[in-house]
Amino acid sequence: MSGTQVEKLEIESFDGLPIAVHVMGAGRDVVLIHGYFSNAHTNWIRYGHAEKLAARGFRVIMPDLRGHGDSGKPHDAASYPPDALMKDGMALVAALGLSDYDLGGYSLGARTAVRMVVNGAAPRRLILSGMGLEGLRHTRGRGDYFEHVLTHPGTFERGSSEWMTEAFLKTTKGDPQALLHVLQTFVDTPRDAIAAIAQPTVVINGAEDHDNGSAEAIVDLLPDARFVEIPGNHMSAVTRRELGEAMADFLSA
Repeated sequence: MSGTQVEKLEIESFDGLPIAVHVMGAGRDVVLIHGYFSNAHTNWIRYGHAEKLAARGFRVIMPDLRGHGDSGKPHDAASYPPDALMKDGMALVAALGLSDYDLGGYSLGARTAVRMVVNGAAPRRLILSGMGLEGLRHTRGRGDYFEHVLTHPGTFERGSSEWMTEAFLKTTKGDPQALLHVLQTFVDTPRDAIAAIAQPTVVINGAEDHDNGSAEAIVDLLPDARFVEIPGNHMSAVTRRELGEAMADFLSA
């Protein structure tokens, strides 16, 4: 497979839930995990990020998180145990037989990538975007915000942060009940566990994105990390061409 053609696969996760996986390009494997309320197409394909990586000789592997996109969206709480997203990621690596790969994510995807690494995943390099240190260490804070949006639809002032988040949910055709359950999967990562991440890492964040705390604080904590600032806030930085360029430059260096 080459160019911008997207192949859709499906794997069975640790508990049998189907996880949809979108693949573009050929070459070295890089797994990219999207953010909350989003999906692989919106985060990685729509704005050309995956295409940039494919053009640099990568096979871009993009799962839809549990409760998102084309993956299973059960409505029972038991299907969303703590660290379920991390376990889904581990199941993906195992199912595709990945042994020498890179790993990255945006927002919740970055947090999931960190959870994978601290639980034994061994990518060669790591991309963390749309994430700050507080978002890794104290996950519930943003969870309260999203729970409010999901449980009070149609009540927000036009133009407010909540209104824009709800509008984004509508564009991705998100399932509110499944997404509420996803919140209970969040697990905090201790500071010392983050500091022990040895992989070369790039932290890419919008100049106006403060939703998850300081991105620079992650860089300060890691032994081999660099920071790249791109334009935008948490909602808009993921749409910027600079995100894909920064990712491709880091992985191609």
